[in-house]
Amino acid sequence: MRRPARPLDRVNRQFRADRPNELWVSDFTYVSTWQGWLYVAFVIDVFARRIVGWRVSSSMTTDFVLDALEQALCARRPGGDGTLIHHSDRGSQYVSIRYSERLAEAEIEPSVGSRGDSYDNALAETINGLYKAELIHRRNWKTRESVELATLEWVAWFNHHRLMAPLGYIPPAEAEANYYRQLETPVAEPALT
Repeated sequence: MRRPARPLDRVNRQFRADRPNELWVSDFTYVSTWQGWLYVAFVIDVFARRIVGWRVSSSMTTDFVLDALEQALCARRPGGDGTLIHHSDRGSQYVSIRYSERLAEAEIEPSVGSRGDSYDNALAETINGLYKAELIHRRNWKTRESVELATLEWVAWFNHHRLMAPLGYIPPAEAEANYYRQLETPVAEPALT
C-alpha cells in the first residue's frame, strides 16, 4: 500500500493572515518538572497571534496534539469551507494519519515546513519562546497540575493583556475584536452631487 504524500508548505515563511481562521500554526515544547518531562502544545491563529488551543501532556502522542486541535476547533468553529490552513513542523504527531484525517474532516488544509528548520514554523516557535521566557523559566515546576494551571492563566493573560508589536501594541483579543467591529461598521455612501 502506498503511503500518502506529505502536505506541502503552503506558508513559505509568510506568517500573515488577513482575517481570523485563515492560518493556524501549531507546535509543542518541553517543560521540566520534578515529576519528569511535560509537553505543551499550542495552536495559534496567525491573524492576531491568539492562542486558540493548547494542551499539557506527559507524553508526546498524537492524542496530545489532537486535543489542542480539538480545543481550537471547539473554540473557533472555523467555516469548514477549506480556506483555513493549518501549518506545523514535520513532527510525527502532526503528519500522523489520525491528525491528517482530523484536519480533512474539518476541511482544514494541512501545511508543513521542511525537516529540522525552525524558521519554517517561526511564529509557533516564537510563541513557545515567549511561553518559556515569560512563565516556565521563572521558577521550578513540581507537578503537572501546577504547569497546567499556570499555562491556563498565562494563555488568558497572553490573549487578553499581552501587548504585541506586530498588532500595534494591543493584545490579540483586542485585535480580533477590532477586526469584527470593522466588519459591522457600515461604509458611508458617497454623496451624489
